[in-house]
Amino acid sequence: MSAKEIIPTERIENRILLLREQRVMLDRDLAGLYGVETKNLNRQVKRNPERFPSEFMFQLTLSEKNELVTDWHRFNSLKHSTV
Repeated sequence: MSAKEIIPTERIENRILLLREQRVMLDRDLAGLYGVETKNLNRQVKRNPERFPSEFMFQLTLSEKNELVTDWHRFNSLKHSTV
């Protein structure tokens, strides 16, 4: 995806979840919107923490992950992942 391409609003809205009373996106969905691999996005977050304020991210708990897998077919790939 080039820097000048605009991501359709529907594509973003379909990836937003309500967790902990906050609207959030999973790292894999955010990486997909930017056209990068999830591991590369997470690597950049670890290497540049000043660019990614902690109040804008959190890690799912095991129970939250299990609830996503149970309730949403598109998260079946998370079933055997670590939290």
